[in-house]
Amino acid sequence: MTSRPARRKGAAMNSLSDCRFGYRIVGPCSGERRLIDWWAAFNAYAACDERARCDAEAYLSSFTFDVAFRDYLTRTSSTKGYAGECGAPFLWWDIDRDGSPDAARTDAAKLALAISDRFAVAEDDLLAFYSGSKGFHLGLPVSLWEPPPSADFHRIARRFCEVVADAAGVVIDTGIYDAVRALRAPNSRHPKTGLHKRRLPVEALMHLDAAAIMDLAKTPEPFDVPTPPASGRCDWNIAADWSAATEHVRNEAEAKVSRRAAAKSTAAPMLNRLTLAFIRDGADTGDRHRLLYSAARNLGELGCPLSLAVALLTESALDSGLPPADVRRQIECGLKDAVPSPSDGKGGAA
Repeated sequence: MTSRPARRKGAAMNSLSDCRFGYRIVGPCSGERRLIDWWAAFNAYAACDERARCDAEAYLSSFTFDVAFRDYLTRTSSTKGYAGECGAPFLWWDIDRDGSPDAARTDAAKLALAISDRFAVAEDDLLAFYSGSKGFHLGLPVSLWEPPPSADFHRIARRFCEVVADAAGVVIDTGIYDAVRALRAPNSRHPKTGLHKRRLPVEALMHLDAAAIMDLAKTPEPFDVPTPPASGRCDWNIAADWSAATEHVRNEAEAKVSRRAAAKSTAAPMLNRLTLAFIRDGADTGDRHRLLYSAARNLGELGCPLSLAVALLTESALDSGLPPADVRRQIECGLKDAVPSPSDGKGGAA
């Protein structure tokens, strides 16, 4: 497996080139996270290299990491709890429509055209994939503007992608923006459908129906990884949108600190209506991760123990289509981040 070309001459040391590590899973997503050179693995899947084992279920990390992640994964044999810097070779959008692959294809094509128009990006420079099951993935190369790695990179990526999708009128799954999230590897085989995650030209995404795309996905197909123009020649809107997303995330973090400080001197928090609504009705695809996390955090502010939060939220979360592992993780994260009620002094999880 060959790696991506080395950093261009003159590039800053604290750049995405330093975030070359990731992880690979062969088999179910719950399997072992194996340390990899991310580009080497991605290129191998793109080329259908026999070492990639495209006949198997497989995943790659959505984001990439520096040596701190390498050391963490080597030491703990787990990605859980990692909170260091990350970057990404591509920003991804995930479009799923349960029971309606043609609707997912229509929205994916709509979003692909919106990205191309908004950022003056050639359609060939976008990575469009049929996921092998019920949805589509779109990838935008970050080499177009080379945003620096940071501990908030994944949060900025989420905000950036949400804004673009909202402007296009397309609902996306925001659960893929966890820093250590796994995404199905290109050309890998879906264990339930037997279909492969197949790269599609945007033109095919626009004109082929879901049945024709699924027929293509019966076999893997090598593809060329796009190499768009170097940073500095991209459309100004990309850098501007990334800057706006960065500012949004920074303001949210500052507001969170302010809320925590205020909570120490005010009355106990209340059970909010969004939490009650989630317990009763769940949430739609694009909001289910966020609203589950928020509901868990609200319960944690009231001193709710983990066992009770799980009992209250799990059924609605599963009914919303979230996998059990995602449900547990979002609940635990929400409780962990909760500001405890000053009346009991307890944290969220028991």
